[in-house]
Amino acid sequence: IGLQNRGSWVRVLLPVQNNNDMKLITKFVNYCKSCYEELAYKTTWPTTSQLTHTAVVVLSASLIIALVVFAMDSCFRWIMSVVYPG
Repeated sequence: IGLQNRGSWVRVLLPVQNNNDMKLITKFVNYCKSCYEELAYKTTWPTTSQLTHTAVVVLSASLIIALVVFAMDSCFRWIMSVVYPG
């Protein structure tokens, strides 16, 4: 904002309001509250039996994949020993 004084310009500065820090803290607190509310009231947690069943399925699938990779590695090793003897 400029004011004219005897043919020259005088610059008038408005007071600086530092409200951004409070807004940032308020946003962070609101974010933490909403995270807690979602985890506490809106999330459905699995039962122990569901969790155990899922863990068994994952372990079984991992074992099967490991066995398939082992079989493929053994086959390729045998094929390479036939192709490149010695």
